[in-house]
Amino acid sequence: METILHIPGHVRLQCVDVWFQDEARFGQQNTTTRIWAETGTRPRARRQQQFEYSYLFGAVCPATGATEALITPFMNKDIMKEHLSLISKRTELGRHAVLIVDGASWHQAYLADDFDNLTLIKLPPYSPELNPMEQVWQWLRQHELANRCFENYDDIVDQCSRAWNVFIEDVERVKKLCWRDWIKLTT
Repeated sequence: METILHIPGHVRLQCVDVWFQDEARFGQQNTTTRIWAETGTRPRARRQQQFEYSYLFGAVCPATGATEALITPFMNKDIMKEHLSLISKRTELGRHAVLIVDGASWHQAYLADDFDNLTLIKLPPYSPELNPMEQVWQWLRQHELANRCFENYDDIVDQCSRAWNVFIEDVERVKKLCWRDWIKLTT
C-alpha cells in the first residue's frame, strides 16, 4: 500500500516498474570460499592484508531484467544522485520507477525530486532479506570475486565491472534471482 501512496497520482499502476537498489564494498580484504580439490589435498586460498576498496552501486528491475550500476571510490549523496540519474534514464519513456532502498544515510527521498519518473521508498530497518540486491552481492562474491587478490584500485574496478557484466548478461538469471511476489502491483 505504501508503494501505491508514493507514486504520483497521474501514473497508472500498469506503468510502474519496481527497482531494487543497494551498494556493496569490494576490495583487497576479499571473500574466501570453498573450492573443489582432489581428495587428500589441501588447496590454499590467499587473503590480502591491504585496504584498497571500491563501491558498487547496483540496481535491478526484476520485471524487465533491466540493470544499472556505478563503481566509485566512496559513497555519498552526490554519488547516489548520479546513480538515480542513470536509473531514471534507463526507465522507459512513459513508465515510472519505484526504487526500493535500505536506510543508508545517502538514501534520501528528496534526491529523487529532480527526476519526474522516479520515486524512492525505504525498506523497514534491519530487513536486508527484503532487498534482492543482497543476493546479487552474494552471487557476485561466490561466483566471480571470491578467492582473488587485487593488485590495486584499478584492478578492483576492472574485476567488479567484469563480474557485474557476467551477472547481467543472463537476463533470466537477473529476473529469477531478484523476483519477489510482493512487488507485483496489479493482478
